[in-house]
Amino acid sequence: MPTKNQGRMAQDMKRELIAIIGEMKDPRVTGGLLTVTRLDVTPDLDVAKVYISVMGREGGSKPVVAALNKASGHVRTEVSRRMHIRKAPRFVFVTDDGAAYAAHINEMLRGLENDQPAQAEPQED
Repeated sequence: MPTKNQGRMAQDMKRELIAIIGEMKDPRVTGGLLTVTRLDVTPDLDVAKVYISVMGREGGSKPVVAALNKASGHVRTEVSRRMHIRKAPRFVFVTDDGAAYAAHINEMLRGLENDQPAQAEPQED
């Protein structure tokens, strides 16, 4: 499968995946802000790795990823039915901590800015 078609297939699959996750009624998935950040599909459409970012949940992202991995068979069936493809990949959901890491780095940089004393301007006599 050419790279161009594979990229288009991955984008379409990501769009359908977001819709399917939005329709899920599992309480572990519905609370908080859940974002599908990236979807990587192998060239033979055997496995699709889905990166999930979860914000605003007390338990963190582990219960959400566990619930999605448990429902991956349902998600696979729905993607196959909606996209009219014969072979849908196995979905493996993984936590993406990129946004949380970026927020942590920004807080560290702000802390460094506050710790440094303001440079005094030279006084003229």
